[in-house]
Amino acid sequence: QVQLVESGGGLVQAGGSLTLSCAASGSIFSIIKMGWYRQTPGKQRELVAVVTSGGSTSYADSVKGRFTISRDKEKNLVYLQMNNLKPEDTAVYYCNAGLIARVFEPASEHWGQGTQVTVSS
Repeated sequence: QVQLVESGGGLVQAGGSLTLSCAASGSIFSIIKMGWYRQTPGKQRELVAVVTSGGSTSYADSVKGRFTISRDKEKNLVYLQMNNLKPEDTAVYYCNAGLIARVFEPASEHWGQGTQVTVSS
């Protein structure tokens, strides 16, 4: 079993900052990528940022220049530093990992339980 546990969400005023953390644990042979998605009621979950095993990063246009994703490969941690937050960033943020749990198994995708980020105007 693989578990992803997020932390760091909360309430912040517009212009403020928050850092989300996600720890992956359990049966993990190799992590291919880790990332963050977010979702608001009635809308589809959308990609916020992703970092690959090689260190390449990708961001949604709406967060470029404000959010930074980073990863501690040794500890299976991923972070999302969020600066200059806006009310439209309010959402439940989900950690995501694409990984191989055991040798010779196909890659699988896993999700955390989500953490609420609320930005007040």
